[in-house]
Amino acid sequence: QALEQLPPGRRSPSRPPPRNRGAMGGGASAQSPAAKDAPPPAASSIPNKPPAIGTKPALTYHESPNPGKFVITPTKPMATQADLALAYSPGVAEPCLAIKENPDDAYAYTNKGNMVACISNGTAVLGIGNIGALASKPVMEGKSVLFKKFAGVNCIDLCVDCPDKDDFINTVKNLAPSFGAVNLEDIKGPDCFYVEERLKELMPIPVFHDDQHGTAIVCLAGLMNALEIAKKEFADIKIVCNGAGAAGIACMKLIQAHGAKKENCLVCDTGGVIYVGRPKGMNAFKESLATTSVTEDTTLEQACANADVLIGVSSAGAFTEACLKALAPNPVIFAMANPEPEIRPELAKQYRPDCIIATGRSDYPNQINNVMIFPFIFRGALDCRASQITEEMKMAAAKALAGIAKQPVPDSVKAAMSSRDWNFGPDYIIPTPFDPRLIRVLPSAVVKAAAECGVAKRPVQDAEKYGEECATLVGAPAVERLAATQGPASVGAARSQGM
Repeated sequence: QALEQLPPGRRSPSRPPPRNRGAMGGGASAQSPAAKDAPPPAASSIPNKPPAIGTKPALTYHESPNPGKFVITPTKPMATQADLALAYSPGVAEPCLAIKENPDDAYAYTNKGNMVACISNGTAVLGIGNIGALASKPVMEGKSVLFKKFAGVNCIDLCVDCPDKDDFINTVKNLAPSFGAVNLEDIKGPDCFYVEERLKELMPIPVFHDDQHGTAIVCLAGLMNALEIAKKEFADIKIVCNGAGAAGIACMKLIQAHGAKKENCLVCDTGGVIYVGRPKGMNAFKESLATTSVTEDTTLEQACANADVLIGVSSAGAFTEACLKALAPNPVIFAMANPEPEIRPELAKQYRPDCIIATGRSDYPNQINNVMIFPFIFRGALDCRASQITEEMKMAAAKALAGIAKQPVPDSVKAAMSSRDWNFGPDYIIPTPFDPRLIRVLPSAVVKAAAECGVAKRPVQDAEKYGEECATLVGAPAVERLAATQGPASVGAARSQGM
């Protein structure tokens, strides 16, 4: 039936069916046979369930009125011969010569300082899998426009036909002159860990794999608030994470950096708990999170015994009734697989009325969505010209995001989602992606942390004022590189010149 909805020439009988993707990060996970066979809850049981998006509307959206999701628009006048003489030959030679003498002038005379490359090789795209670089382009275009929509950051998608990780690295490392930062996207594990580490070593600009770190930052922010509500401390809790892919490993590393004890953290993959000395299914990245608290093969359900936190970056239905009933009192459950979570909130509440639950879905409260982080962490990194995005910057972003949820919610958010409970508590532990405070608060926290840890090449002197000025960047399409060249304060001057 879906194939019949495709326009002529676009039918692809060999197209694989969609698969679940854990919180935009993917990765292997433990799943019981019962969970694999269990049907999802009936549609009538899903609160505020949005209408399903069919094949035809999705293809029409991407095709009309113009193919793709963005265009390139000039920021300089090009109406006269004099304009053209400045934009290209002979006038363009002057900034070229200036940059040759002083490479930092590229930030003054080009769009480098507000330009991110969203780069993928298409080896782990959404829940579809390894579909190749070309087929990944709609996703990369979508990611690019989110940078612009939420933080005023220009972004170009680059789909690189290099499934081999070393070929991919050798291609991407040479792109630094054109961009202020690189966002890696949809690269299969464990290649993604190796690729990011090597590119961070080789490139003089920030490199950030959002599938790992964006998800981890939002997860930690939500967990900070959930544990505060549950009156539990990071140092005292037992955590189980189901999913040892990019997102799962990054989540656990950041959670441990915030104070959770490694011996109290169990990570599961398809083979169960990852422990020191496990003979099968291991790699260097899994070894880094292997526990010494378990010394033999242990299932997910067994691992859940007396756990305070259960995190899923895995697959639909992975959390069974037995898993939830084994948890400690007042458990926190983050079921972040998309589009179908490890367990639906209504079912989780049936098994554990005392739980706090978050998912990756927008039709439930407490959505763990990395769009709340990546535009803003790049905004801050670009504006202070950070040489890299450090653990301190990630932690600062997580704390700032958690703090927003404790403040009064703007009327615009309440009006858009009037049925939600907007009081800080079990049903509101994390802001929504459309909260207007994100652009003001998060980049400010990021630039401050960058300065404190010494990676800011151009530290922002007044972080609070900077945050207020960042808010003016969103919705100002003609002001393209202000924050990255002269600081957000130049917005007013540019507008006075008609930009």
